[in-house]
Amino acid sequence: MTSPLLTPVAAGDLALANRVVMSPLTRTRAGTTHVPNALMAEYYAQRAGFGLVITECTMVAADASAFIAEGGIFDDATAEGWKAVTDAVHARGGLAMMQIWHPGRAAHSGINGVQPISSSDRPIVGSSTRTLEGPATYEAPRRLRTDELPGIVDLFRQAARRAKAAGFDGVQIHGAHGYLIDQFLRDGLNDRDDAYGGSLENRARLLFEIVDAAIEVFGAGRVALRISPLVPYNDMVDSDPRALVRYVAEQSSSRGLAFLEIRHDQHDRPEEIELARIAREHFRGTLLLNGGFDQAAGEAAVAEGRADAIVYGTLAISNPDLPTRFAREAALNAADPSTFYAPGPKGYTDYPALVA
Repeated sequence: MTSPLLTPVAAGDLALANRVVMSPLTRTRAGTTHVPNALMAEYYAQRAGFGLVITECTMVAADASAFIAEGGIFDDATAEGWKAVTDAVHARGGLAMMQIWHPGRAAHSGINGVQPISSSDRPIVGSSTRTLEGPATYEAPRRLRTDELPGIVDLFRQAARRAKAAGFDGVQIHGAHGYLIDQFLRDGLNDRDDAYGGSLENRARLLFEIVDAAIEVFGAGRVALRISPLVPYNDMVDSDPRALVRYVAEQSSSRGLAFLEIRHDQHDRPEEIELARIAREHFRGTLLLNGGFDQAAGEAAVAEGRADAIVYGTLAISNPDLPTRFAREAALNAADPSTFYAPGPKGYTDYPALVA
């Protein structure tokens, strides 16, 4: 019997050959220029057998780095670097979507030379970051003025245009993990009293202005969204995640997005199961779930109709041929976390594929 994960599925205008999706994974191999390189092209091409490859979070502005060596999509050079990546993935029959992103207060002046920006002036507490000079505590960000927000939307619009010119099959808006969009979306941080704060509709305003800008470029069937209402990363919380998921799902559904991805902290916790149920009820399109799934859990979620596809992170790092391994019920390579963010090919392009 064919695994439910290995059957095709439509995601908006995209026809996925299987339901095993490569998660956007920050791997910091682009160097301080943020220009994608041949090593990155090899890495993504190795994973072209996934139903969809989603890139690492990709900077929409030159001063929007949080990881020092992540890829960018803010000028001609970065776009040209990504063109080699999409060419490599397409040459192997795969689909590639770019995740476009701004870190907001998760950035640092020790990386970018400017004070980070956010919905608020409150810094991230309880963790630290790495700068060009070494470890550092997070800084208090500068609260964005209302009249600056159209410029933020335009950064994403221009990033989508460059992603399209670079050959990507679509873009995913990163609305998760406590980065800039999430800093507006969740009320644990957003303390604004303008049109972008207070009510859920106001807090989601920036998100959907960005979504609509990307739709202008690609069409709704090639634009996707990721949210993480219960993930506490980057010192984030929301008082009513159920209402947040319902509203975002409804708005995404009305726009006809390619897919909505719910990024769980851990998919099998009761509260996460409830959020996935709400998303399934209110989003009429293709629903992707992400958060600690193995093959059996992913198959069950798809077979039971709780998700249309499953997004795999750590397993995608260490198993470039993960769909094939699922098909053959083969053993999986173990991942080496010490190489997740290290430079060079070790732990990046040297995980072995199955012998044909």
